[in-house]
Amino acid sequence: MQTIRNQLARTLAVAAAASSLVLLAGCVTSADTPHDFRKTIASAKESVFPALVYVRVVSSDLDSGKNDKVVSSGSGVVITPDGELLTNHHVIDKATEIRCLLADGSSYEAEVVGDDKDLDIAVLRLRRGDATAALPYAVLSTNTVSIGDVVLAMGAPWGLARSVSMGIISCTDRYLEGCGQYTLWYQTDAAISPGNSGGPLVDTEGRVVGINARGVTLGAQAFTIPSPIILEVLPNLRKYGNAHWSWFGFRFQPLHDFDRNIRFAATNGVIVSGTDPASPAREAGVKPNDRVVAIDGMAVDGGSWESLPAIERELGRRPVGTKVRFEVDRAGRTLTFEIAPREKGAVEGEEKVFPRWGFTAKEINAFANPELAFFAKNGGVFVSAVAWDGNAERAKLKERDIIVSIDGKGVKTISELDAVYEAALKGLPSKTQMSLGVMRGGRRIEIVLNYTEDTEKESL
Repeated sequence: MQTIRNQLARTLAVAAAASSLVLLAGCVTSADTPHDFRKTIASAKESVFPALVYVRVVSSDLDSGKNDKVVSSGSGVVITPDGELLTNHHVIDKATEIRCLLADGSSYEAEVVGDDKDLDIAVLRLRRGDATAALPYAVLSTNTVSIGDVVLAMGAPWGLARSVSMGIISCTDRYLEGCGQYTLWYQTDAAISPGNSGGPLVDTEGRVVGINARGVTLGAQAFTIPSPIILEVLPNLRKYGNAHWSWFGFRFQPLHDFDRNIRFAATNGVIVSGTDPASPAREAGVKPNDRVVAIDGMAVDGGSWESLPAIERELGRRPVGTKVRFEVDRAGRTLTFEIAPREKGAVEGEEKVFPRWGFTAKEINAFANPELAFFAKNGGVFVSAVAWDGNAERAKLKERDIIVSIDGKGVKTISELDAVYEAALKGLPSKTQMSLGVMRGGRRIEIVLNYTEDTEKESL
């Protein structure tokens, strides 16, 4: 036994020595390797660094029931010589002013060309006046990355000077539930700090492989929107101002859901877990637990959560109004549905603050507020915030109250509510109160709103 142990020890020692020699041969003994690697990183940085943009945003924050101004910052990258740049949707959401500082110290105001909340991407254009000089710009890669690829995260974190951090691709197909219906994410350990949002993730050849969107402090991991997905929607962002997704109204579930311990017996297709109210899919007769096995004759693979974004993206790119053939298995029977999608449109309703009344109202949106849309199938507005010291608070108006009518007249849009508000201000001081018909928890009640006090003026 002792002899066997000694032989094993000598064998392990020889193996360890051999491994050390291999490592030394690959990493230390070649004096050129570290130098070449540094040159590679420097070259990649110089390809993109001049195109980096510091983005300063002034936006409206209506969450308090008042119109507060908030200053925030993010990053971006110029992608055309005439001043078009990419950043995140969440960086410029509800912006009233966007200013960009370029690497050469020049600054410009910017306007939104198009944005998409689902992908968290936005295209801006610098307002350069009559300037014709070409700007430094970066190139979006059409290639996918591989696990272990070295990447550089660039941007202007913490609102400071531009910076570079290095890491590797940890995962190429990360699924984040509730974040990105149409895409999987690149996961990287390159540090992405606050303010890095919208900055580029760059490969060692100096190409932009994605736009950074989400950082996770715990675990030092971050998530990036892949550039091939951005290139798919870029033409629509420029043409329509949005991604122009088509909408069928399916809600999908994979065949195998390990976390919920659900495993369907089928080996192909994707499960319909439900359909959206008043959607083309529901109107066509698709039901929960149906299994879609083919779309226009193409087999569907929905075995895991990671497979769902590709299916959603395929349906989202279908032409609006053009019928699509779905082959569906329902309890062993094969059914065929021909369904024409509608344009998805906005995924968040318009929002506006009404200072004298003391609340913020927002249009009900089937994607952002499905539980409220159930009670307002034909549209409507709801109270999204109540000022703590306003007239609505005194009247006991609550967040998520659906405003059905004002003084007996129906209200369904922000523009209709705004017209009533302007008329109410003109009617002061002879009229200082109104009756609001409100739907709360499925029950209709009447609330008398007295707006005699000008709380906004008193707080100045």
